Amino acid sequence: MVMRLDKKVAIVTGASAGMGAVSAKLFANEGARVVVADVLEEDGINVVEEIRGAGGEARFVKLDVADEESWKAAVAFTVHQFGELHIVVNNAGIVGPLDPEAEFNTASWDQLFEVNARSVFLSVKFAIPEMRKAGVGSIVNVSSVSAFVGQVGIHPGYNASKGAVRILTKSFAVKHAHENIRVNSVHPGIMPPMRNQKPALEQRVAAVVPMGRIGRREEVAHASLFLASDDASYITGTELVVDGGYLAL
Repeated sequence: MVMRLDKKVAIVTGASAGMGAVSAKLFANEGARVVVADVLEEDGINVVEEIRGAGGEARFVKLDVADEESWKAAVAFTVHQFGELHIVVNNAGIVGPLDPEAEFNTASWDQLFEVNARSVFLSVKFAIPEMRKAGVGSIVNVSSVSAFVGQVGIHPGYNASKGAVRILTKSFAVKHAHENIRVNSVHPGIMPPMRNQKPALEQRVAAVVPMGRIGRREEVAHASLFLASDDASYITGTELVVDGGYLAL
């Protein structure tokens, strides 16, 4: 069986649970040596053990995605463990407060940009030099359909920060295309709840999706896999929307 990420080394952020964990496991199943990166150490180690139990190769690194030194150390750890770095999936993110009264909460705005957007900038800062050495690279930034539209009931900092991820992706894509380093974004629609979201809200919103359901984490993971793999070797700076038709309305 041909594995799409054979001999590749990948960092997946926010990989202790949710879409990040699903992506890390999928990438390992496709032959990648995976670094599970997250602030939640115990959960992250559990994901590593699951990957190893399935015959894959993985390591855990504690990573605060908003912190520059943490990124520097995580990339150095990856190269020390596996020799190279070919793929980064920037999956870590937060949705912020859903309370309408928090619309002008400045602290929430700052945190959303630090975790959702600054993290992408930092990842590229430290990943690009190693990808340059490897002669190839793919960065997949997990944004959101919220990067395209305004939404009631979501902190504006979430839309703005995910919009920043969308345009950062394009900026880095055109700057590094000549180095055989591709940068693309994935835009999930309504998905199973993140740690601080209420399932009831997601169930109500799913009624506006043409396909009539929320998405599955695996569907986003497979989109990220496609963009990370050589199947997408001539694709950079693009937006892959995984939303059941939400943005087509």
